[in-house]
Amino acid sequence: MKRILVPTDFSKYSEEALKVAAQIARKNNSEIILLHMLELPHQNIDFIGGGKSIPEIMYYKNKSISDLENLMDASYLKGINVSEAFELKKVTEGIIDASQKNKVDLIVMGSHGTSGFDELMIGSNAEKVVRLSDIPVLVVKKGTSKFKSNNVVFASDFSKETKKPFLKMIEFAKIFDSTLFLVMICTPNSFKTTHRAEKIMSDFLADFDIENYSSHIYNDSNIENGIVNFAESVDADLIGICTHGRTGLAHFFNGSIGEDIVNHALKPVITFKI
Repeated sequence: MKRILVPTDFSKYSEEALKVAAQIARKNNSEIILLHMLELPHQNIDFIGGGKSIPEIMYYKNKSISDLENLMDASYLKGINVSEAFELKKVTEGIIDASQKNKVDLIVMGSHGTSGFDELMIGSNAEKVVRLSDIPVLVVKKGTSKFKSNNVVFASDFSKETKKPFLKMIEFAKIFDSTLFLVMICTPNSFKTTHRAEKIMSDFLADFDIENYSSHIYNDSNIENGIVNFAESVDADLIGICTHGRTGLAHFFNGSIGEDIVNHALKPVITFKI
């Protein structure tokens, strides 16, 4: 994990994400790329139409660059290799493009929890990043500027296609010497007997050489509640889930369950692309 991308709108929530990224960077000797997008209405970036809005665009661009440079001087970033990036693009497009262009290993984004994402992350921007990103996305919740991941929940259906993202989960857990709580959620709509669920998890884990973990089967009314309630029951610091990217969320993360967890869980969430 050599490069971490942190989108910022200069809000306190994005700064909390930056503080978390700084802790991860120190732990793994990583570089941080601090990204700001200036997303303007289409008519304001139509330079062909007379160019009357160019001075306004330049003003906001220069101010954003100045704010980025000031943020880079924060004491908690001292000793970390931090570079700045500025994009005149839509938020989601800018984040995905910057992650690909800079060969980023992790995106860290800020959230203020159950009420959604603040300013930069308004509406479905964060959900789209989670859905479209080929690399892990860590969504930092309100008040998580001091990050820890002693206890990490990884919720999955433990199908074959989740093996690759699970490897990334293992790599992340090793950085923080985390204890992994592996859980399969069973609901009335996705019921499995205990014997069947244990067999699926046992066969899945046979392909991995891991320590410091435990496996669990948790019953609840639906998947989202099951993940959140189980995470609370083990006092988890972080929730890990898999996403299917452009086609939605894998198997038991049908519909918007994964995005709902990102938006509604009070704990930080890290997502891995299948």
